[in-house]
Amino acid sequence: MQKIEDILKYESNCFIPIIENVSRECYTPISLSSTNSNLKNIDITSVETCQSYIDAVLIKNNATVAYGGYLEKRNLYSKNSKFSATDDTTRNIHLGMDFWTKAGTNVLTPLDGVVHSYKNNAIHGDYGPTIILKHSIGDITFYSLYGHLAVESIATIYVGKVFKKGVVLGSLGDPSINVGYAPHLHFQFIVDINDYKGDYPGVCAPRDLEFYAKNCPNPQLLLFI
Repeated sequence: MQKIEDILKYESNCFIPIIENVSRECYTPISLSSTNSNLKNIDITSVETCQSYIDAVLIKNNATVAYGGYLEKRNLYSKNSKFSATDDTTRNIHLGMDFWTKAGTNVLTPLDGVVHSYKNNAIHGDYGPTIILKHSIGDITFYSLYGHLAVESIATIYVGKVFKKGVVLGSLGDPSINVGYAPHLHFQFIVDINDYKGDYPGVCAPRDLEFYAKNCPNPQLLLFI
């Protein structure tokens, strides 16, 4: 059987845009890691403060989109009880890739797919409007999740709707819609989605990292940024 990592690499040997009208040169990496010394005295849990930090990174690098975050341990969720329980079950490792840019920016579909499910996860700290696509390539079926979208992105969508590679999937929501974050896209691959519909964990506890790292491969394998 083919491996998901091999499938993703085969599908891409060059940059695949996921944000409309942004060339590869206009992306810049960003770290929201708990080990980033630049964040030592910054309350990254504040939407306004987080946005100011992102803006500073974009300006410094003359960029339009700041990206990163796969398997990054973050303090971003530290004040939200949704993510905190006990020391070994606190979820703080990010399982997808984030693309930080302006609200209203269009998101492109990086692969042919059909809508598996969608949902407005409207609890503070969650995804807000979310779309999950199903992909079948060779003998592999897998899924991609797009979180923190605008409400309009799911207004006319339906299960089974076909999206071709490169078409607009939706647009990014503002903090009032994406339930408490600076505007960005959360993009994540999922191999076994189990019974989830319109939702899937995007952050895990350290004790569960081995499972989720295998079930949610690195989006960079496809996007090649």
